Amino acid sequence: MGWQKKPQPENAAEQTGRFSNSLFEWGEALIFSLLFVVIVFTFLFRLIGVSGHSMVPTLQDKDIMIVSNLGYTPARGDVVVLNKKSFTYGPIVKRIIAVGGDTVDINFAEGVVSVNGEALDEPYINEPTWEAEGVAFPVTVPEGSVFVMGDNRNASTDSRDPRIGMVDERYIIGHVLAVALPFQSMGKVA
Repeated sequence: MGWQKKPQPENAAEQTGRFSNSLFEWGEALIFSLLFVVIVFTFLFRLIGVSGHSMVPTLQDKDIMIVSNLGYTPARGDVVVLNKKSFTYGPIVKRIIAVGGDTVDINFAEGVVSVNGEALDEPYINEPTWEAEGVAFPVTVPEGSVFVMGDNRNASTDSRDPRIGMVDERYIIGHVLAVALPFQSMGKVA
């Protein structure tokens, strides 16, 4: 029993052919992987960064969120990313407080937000709602629109401000599913 030698390529061209074939396979795999990632993050999910402190303590400035609009129907309590031309700084992140047909009232003396006559249980807010921003309450949300507020209520420009007001559902980029970065903040957004 002796050691058997592996057959060696007879010429340099055969050796080069194997190398280029392997390189082609790696390149093809890389291209398909990149294409898959682009399709997933274009049509199914998006990565969007938080800018500002209006959603503290739920979201922090510079958090990177995973957002999806696939089959999404707006619902009370959802954290969403919105964009419309009147927003000065681009997309904003807010929580849906009320949907079309709901009546919103805010008692600024007590800091309590009510929808359809029922005070909201809001464990996610930074502090009670003391700041009015120019909209007279109560207000009824038009069908096809949402009323949004930041979780950091007294440091948030939201539907209480006439510049934002009720937001048409068509301006919802997507529902925030989770925080992807930084790693210490990673997790589902509730």
